[in-house]
Amino acid sequence: MNAHDHIAPSDISLDRNFAHAAAASAINGPPPQPKRSSSGAFSIPAFKFDTSGVPIDHQYESWRKSFSSMLELGECRDRSRGFEGKQTVWDLGSLAFSRIRTGALEFASVPGHARREALDHWTLTLPLDGSISTEGPAGSFQGGAGIVQVHSLGRWFEGSVTDSDMLVLFVPRDSDPEVAHALSASEFSTVDTAMGRLLSDYFIGLAKRLPAVEADNLPELVGATQAMIRACLLPSPGNIEEAQAPIARVLLEKARRVVQSRLFDPLFNAKVLRRELAISRTGLYRMFEPFGGVMHYLQHQRLLDAHAALADPNDKRRIIEIAEQRCFSDGAEFSRAFKREFGYTPSEVRAGRKSSWPSRPAGEISTAAPEERLGLLLRKLHG
Repeated sequence: MNAHDHIAPSDISLDRNFAHAAAASAINGPPPQPKRSSSGAFSIPAFKFDTSGVPIDHQYESWRKSFSSMLELGECRDRSRGFEGKQTVWDLGSLAFSRIRTGALEFASVPGHARREALDHWTLTLPLDGSISTEGPAGSFQGGAGIVQVHSLGRWFEGSVTDSDMLVLFVPRDSDPEVAHALSASEFSTVDTAMGRLLSDYFIGLAKRLPAVEADNLPELVGATQAMIRACLLPSPGNIEEAQAPIARVLLEKARRVVQSRLFDPLFNAKVLRRELAISRTGLYRMFEPFGGVMHYLQHQRLLDAHAALADPNDKRRIIEIAEQRCFSDGAEFSRAFKREFGYTPSEVRAGRKSSWPSRPAGEISTAAPEERLGLLLRKLHG
């Protein structure tokens, strides 16, 4: 059995032009073979294309060709200046996910009579920077960074995009009846809601983690992605319950990022975090219950950060200065909290007698009751 035997069936009508455009350049090379991880499993196949590998006066035309099965891109007035375009497309089997960096251009859907292939997919596009303006069947709309927008490749639309970096999820119309219902209700619009922002966070996390995901995990990945679409675009008690696990992971990761960015802010508290996450007081309580509450989590992160500073031989500041930067106004209070957390004093770390902190052994998790394991695992990851 060779590597190709492990590639999940691709949506040929969606990916063919991406692969052709990549193969057209000797520098870009042919689509890569899926790689084995250390465990022997194959990674998700990814296809890359970069116009820098094409002669300057042909760069824009090659970019147009890469999208020609789904979009007509406008004419380029000055080909001598070249065109910057980069894309990576991951084949998820029944879905496709892409990161695209493009220069400014105009676009339009491919007229029905001109289609070589029956593309009737939805695209869920998340600009990471730049903006997209669209004129569709029901009017015009514009979407900027951080807001998912929905297009239907099977219907008429046209528009323009500024210099942009974006994530795009391609969803075939027959992928899932409930997903189709949700996307039909949202097509040619921006999803600028609290749940829509949650979907944006999910896309960003997906882009970061896809290179490390093994192909054997594709069914679970696709299922989680479909659940997120159903929950965020067409919320209902059943849809949201199904998406609870991916939603919880997204929210917890976002909460971690917010806390890390506010470690030195003395005004930061649970109320501010709740406002940043746009969740209820009860939801915030449940999220941080395994950590002993928001303020305990915040203090622990500040102590971890202080520990790293104290262990750094290049950081010559006094202990009280390091403590005050992390919102401890009293040196004695800081020392007591530090020793409770790690079992030794800040002075011992500064003197080089302690350079790391203990972690909970894996055996403690494996021998715990099943309902306690998630909390223990989170605490272990938490430090």
